[in-house]
Amino acid sequence: MQITTPFIKLDSFLKAENAVSSGGEAKVMIAEGYISVNGEVELRRGRKLYPGDRVVFGKRKFTVEAA
Repeated sequence: MQITTPFIKLDSFLKAENAVSSGGEAKVMIAEGYISVNGEVELRRGRKLYPGDRVVFGKRKFTVEAA
């Protein structure tokens, strides 16, 4: 996914990628440890993602890119 801002928060990223259907679902998935960022489980929904960061949710893999 390409972003036009310096960063995007993890929960917003998951919604933008349609990996989750709502912010509430994103909150639960993150809190339960289903999301990893750069190879480490991330439990903070407000985690700032920058270009080059890699997000994994189940079998889905995403990379943050600068626009």
